[in-house]
Amino acid sequence: MKITSSAFGDRQQIPPQYTCNGENINPPLEFSDIPQGTKSLVLIVDDPDAPAGTFVHWVVYNISPELREVKENSIPDDGKEGITSFEKTGYGGPCPPSGAHRYFFKLYALNKIISIEGIADKETILKNMENAIIAQAELVGLYTQQK
Repeated sequence: MKITSSAFGDRQQIPPQYTCNGENINPPLEFSDIPQGTKSLVLIVDDPDAPAGTFVHWVVYNISPELREVKENSIPDDGKEGITSFEKTGYGGPCPPSGAHRYFFKLYALNKIISIEGIADKETILKNMENAIIAQAELVGLYTQQK
């Protein structure tokens, strides 16, 4: 399974329009080689380099396994967004206080659809994914705060 972006390569700089210094919109993403038997996909974008610990920038779950791309500035039609570290749903772009940070765009293929009441956060979704992950892939983007 693979996750890629036409906006940046793995371990390459994320263009400013996808950050708090630009339009703060999600970059385009492409999914490929989704395994047979996948019932849903989960996308988690987080920054492990944040000063207070891992910062969650986007959570989308119950994405159709048929989906092959997430267009720029859009949400997968059938996906449900979870709560981020910004304490709201939706994409929040890179915005490090200082220095260079890594942003992990993680894609998970599950053998089930997640059933959660209300709006969930990353930890709740990860708990619900236990023993259901068929495959996973990641794309790492880099960003350094602009002065």
